[in-house]
Amino acid sequence: MQANVPKRKVLLTALVVSLVCSAVVTVSTILLRPIQEVNRQHYMHLNILKVAGLYQQGVAIEKQLQQLETRLVELETGEFYEMEHPEEYDQHKATKDPKQSIALLPDEDIVRIKRRADYAPVYLTRDDSGRVNRIVVPIYGSGLWSTLYGFIALQGDTETVIGIRFYEHAETPGLGGEIDSARWLKQWSGKVLFDEYWQPKIELVKGGVDHSNPGSLHQVDALSGATLTNRGVENILKFWLGENGFGPFLDVVRSSEGRL
Repeated sequence: MQANVPKRKVLLTALVVSLVCSAVVTVSTILLRPIQEVNRQHYMHLNILKVAGLYQQGVAIEKQLQQLETRLVELETGEFYEMEHPEEYDQHKATKDPKQSIALLPDEDIVRIKRRADYAPVYLTRDDSGRVNRIVVPIYGSGLWSTLYGFIALQGDTETVIGIRFYEHAETPGLGGEIDSARWLKQWSGKVLFDEYWQPKIELVKGGVDHSNPGSLHQVDALSGATLTNRGVENILKFWLGENGFGPFLDVVRSSEGRL
């Protein structure tokens, strides 16, 4: 026959176990945080290289990054903003600071992000003459279930797509989740993102693009059964390529003929 264990002892044991487990979790989180940050940066750099068409399998990421010039851009003016270590700037963290961001009006906030940072990173490559021939910019905004985070790479003409990639989202697998499928991403290469007045112009077409139509240069096949994700992608590009995003910077690139 088992002796009755006092309730106080049971509660004390449970409390001690809980405190020990909590301490282990806390310490593990603190110790792993630097490793997680390194892995996050590695993943981001990998996506930047891939979207720009620069990634070489088997070559160290750090070596490949030497092909890229990382700069910060003041989004309002489109001019470069000088910072000693621009690669350390956190655009998303800046949106939480009213001193480093602006509140978007409802009719401006088509991507549903509420605030936009004053500065954003851009990643460039240049030809032998020093002229910009690749531009990679970060893009993000709401889809159906989640915020879509990605990059788009443009040729030096500032309007022709090299590639697009979404590296983080929680859209429906098999539907909106196909935004990271190789087949869908491949069709973006060569698409033209602006009309003759340099206004963003891209459409995800339900049922597929008619390539005999001259307007197909601005069109991509819509994701089947993912109306709100498709609309989210269109709005993300419209916003980040427009006047509240990288539009002023792209104007500066054009006016300088890529020699900024």
